[in-house]
Amino acid sequence: MRPTKAILAALMLTGAVPAFAEDWTGPYAGFSFGYADADGSDGVGGSDSAFGPHIGYDYDFGSFVLGGELEYNWLNLDLGQGEGSLDGVSRLKLRGGYDFGPALGYVVVGTARADTSGDSDTAAVYGIGVAYPLTDNFVISGEALRQDFDVPARSSGSVETNVFNLRTTFRF
Repeated sequence: MRPTKAILAALMLTGAVPAFAEDWTGPYAGFSFGYADADGSDGVGGSDSAFGPHIGYDYDFGSFVLGGELEYNWLNLDLGQGEGSLDGVSRLKLRGGYDFGPALGYVVVGTARADTSGDSDTAAVYGIGVAYPLTDNFVISGEALRQDFDVPARSSGSVETNVFNLRTTFRF
């Protein structure tokens, strides 16, 4: 048996396939659509759809990827009990992740700003995500993010928001 045929046969028998390496370095921009849920003190809260743009840059260090991103989610989330509404959340995020070959698993930390019908507030944002390229330039991903705002629309309590986004991204 020829060496190349022997190698191919061994790979087929073991179920091993060559690793696909993705280069994540470069700028990107995209759009997200998802679900937002807010739970506050004194029983205020609600849920609504969330959508908006994002733009960022990643640098691939081999197995580790580090990047930054600016994102905005439009909301129309009524907090109930006369507390007003959560109209949007802007985020400045730092992303760090592991390149699993064709997929990138990552964690997110940063700062978020809540735009409400009353007072606005800034809080930390943290979460997890996974990205998968469909082509060299087109990536789909999903993120779960959490923000704990101290001041909701009109009271002195707090609002915990969870946002789950499905994202489409074009890499330049």
